[in-house]
Amino acid sequence: MLRFAVVGIDHGHTFDHVKGLLAAGGEFVGYCPQTSVPALREAFEKTYPDAPQIDREKLFDDPSIDVICISAIPRDRAGLAIRAMKAGKDVMTDKPGVTTFAQLEEVKRTVAETGRIFSICFSERHCVRSAVKAGKLVREGAIGKVIQTLGVGPHRLQLPTRPDWFFDPEYFGGIIVDIASHQVDQFLFYTGSTSGEVIASSIGNFGMPEKPAFQDFGEVLLRSDRAAGYVRVDWFTPEALPTWGDGRLTILGTEGYIELRKYIDIAGRPGKDHLFLVNGKEMTHIDCSDEKLDYFDAFTADVGNRTQTAMTQEHVFEVCRLSLEAQTKAARIGAR
Repeated sequence: MLRFAVVGIDHGHTFDHVKGLLAAGGEFVGYCPQTSVPALREAFEKTYPDAPQIDREKLFDDPSIDVICISAIPRDRAGLAIRAMKAGKDVMTDKPGVTTFAQLEEVKRTVAETGRIFSICFSERHCVRSAVKAGKLVREGAIGKVIQTLGVGPHRLQLPTRPDWFFDPEYFGGIIVDIASHQVDQFLFYTGSTSGEVIASSIGNFGMPEKPAFQDFGEVLLRSDRAAGYVRVDWFTPEALPTWGDGRLTILGTEGYIELRKYIDIAGRPGKDHLFLVNGKEMTHIDCSDEKLDYFDAFTADVGNRTQTAMTQEHVFEVCRLSLEAQTKAARIGAR
């Protein structure tokens, strides 16, 4: 049985990690209560009242623990992951797993030296049932050869819940590194690309002049040797929307297309995980609410078998590289 612990509960995605690994048969050993968001710790305590709170160094040093899950402040994640891997543990971290090129290179070196797994849980694919179904349809050839992805990731700002570091790119890496890494992952995955290049990127601050360093808009144009991709992310989800963001993905193929309305079908069908498939044979809506999430089972198997079925290590590194490059070369647009 896989034994795992949590270090860093500064983002709500930590709940996805624990829930997913428990469902995959893992044992939750405990967590370090250190956080910059006390409300998250309180919610964690209520959700997992029997999980012991343990100093992080004791968790790192416990030889019986197989995996450390990390949802710390983004700039701290790589350092914690390196510490865990050098202690003989595999890592599941929230995105972004790294916020600088220097961190990426150090993580690469540590993986090479230790042979440990550095996995990033890209929740907008790994924890979205319609995204899992889309992957199956693409593999089955339902839309032919994929030639483009168009991914949008709008988010609600929820100002009262945000710690000070949330507004400082030195801590979160910038909007492309932080949020658009989801869509970069999806571009590589659905197009079957092992690498890509950044053609153009932009960032802007349109809505928060009082926080001049903050970025509430980002876009990226991507290309590989087999497909193209466009990404838009933002912090402009309006209050009337009954969820945090209208995340969508359109996958264009040579014989059809797939559209995902991941979290809501606005003014349409209730619930989430809506998939629309159009090809030469059918035009249909698929309710993906019962689709099984396979990332956590695959990751658990990889830990035991030393395989890379959930995601290759090179895929993780390429998502990080492209996100960092797009952030670094982004043109600043709009209000400053």
